[in-house]
Amino acid sequence: MDPLRSERPPPGRIAENVVHFARVLRAAGLPLGTDRVMLALRAVHLVGIASREDFHDALLACLTDRAEHRLLFDQAFALFWRDPDLLGQMMRMLLPEVSGGPGRGAKAQNRRLAEALRPPRVASPRPPPAEPRPTGLTAVGTWSDREQLRKADFETMSALEWNCARRMIDELQPFLAAQRTRRYALARRGRRLDLPAALRAAARRGGEFVDFPLQRRRTRVEPLVAIVDISGSVSRYSRVFLHFLHALTNSDCRLESFVFGTRLTRITRVLRALDPDVAIAKVVAAVDDWSGGTRISRCLEEFNRKWARRVPSGNRTVLLMSDGLEVGDARALAWQTQRLAKSCRRLVWLNPLLRYSAFEPRAQGIRAMLPHVDQFLPAHSVDSLSQLSRVLADAGPRTRRGGNARI
Repeated sequence: MDPLRSERPPPGRIAENVVHFARVLRAAGLPLGTDRVMLALRAVHLVGIASREDFHDALLACLTDRAEHRLLFDQAFALFWRDPDLLGQMMRMLLPEVSGGPGRGAKAQNRRLAEALRPPRVASPRPPPAEPRPTGLTAVGTWSDREQLRKADFETMSALEWNCARRMIDELQPFLAAQRTRRYALARRGRRLDLPAALRAAARRGGEFVDFPLQRRRTRVEPLVAIVDISGSVSRYSRVFLHFLHALTNSDCRLESFVFGTRLTRITRVLRALDPDVAIAKVVAAVDDWSGGTRISRCLEEFNRKWARRVPSGNRTVLLMSDGLEVGDARALAWQTQRLAKSCRRLVWLNPLLRYSAFEPRAQGIRAMLPHVDQFLPAHSVDSLSQLSRVLADAGPRTRRGGNARI
């Protein structure tokens, strides 16, 4: 007989709160099953609650199995078990009920954790049914809220719509263009004879050629370089676009990411965190000029001088996300944009100002950059990012300069 199965559950309300805590973690995104909750209850009974550290470590060992879940667990533990004195009240095994809200003094660093800790809304009593009225059939077109959300501007979204839009961006799976390399690989329907492989096979068979292996050129995913403006005028759009880059970073894409305001910062390693909220929070903490001023010409000059030869070279695509509102020298900005365009296969400029139907390139910064870009696209909604995914999937020849390739 298993001695753990014979253990009684913790007395009082400690068992109820452990189960409630597991539900909070499950709602926040941690994969938890019933077996782990039962294991946590038995571990609390064996370890005891005399020490807060032992209680924390016991729940951590039973309710998590990945290193990336540690940060979310620590935040939830600090918010959930903050009120009781574990050395006092929990010693008496009479832990009171814990409220679901995070409280005024607590600040949740993870939005999903804040939603999981929020108490459920109580449904208001339904009004008495009205008298039935004759209904008629109208030929008015309808569509789903998800379709409306795809075209909604990020600047006008509510908090709930913002979270839904981020989930839709995470679901975007851009089919990146496949480029042919100079190397060859064996293939059944190749167009070139692999003579070394044929000679090796003939040597194993006494000099007789039984088959003739064929080969064709290998393909690899097109490398990407993203340079994102995080100045105050586009910071809200930049945050959403970073979610899009996070999805690409954790895929098979070779992506190098940079952000710039008044200085250029490389964030490729920071975006490799599996949790998107944690990754974006680390990006905001890593840069000192978030939502501040902008110096496009100076930052592009730093990229061309320091990073242009260090990031994946060759037939790469550069995504430049900025509004182009430069207050410096327009001739220097045009020169640096031209240098950037010559170092890549195509330069795609994503400008949130294209959300306006009456947009005209009147600013001197936009007019200086526009002749040197291959494609000029909007970046203000989920639908515009879907269009960007289709552009990235196009492996066709380079378009003519001048910004005429606008969707």
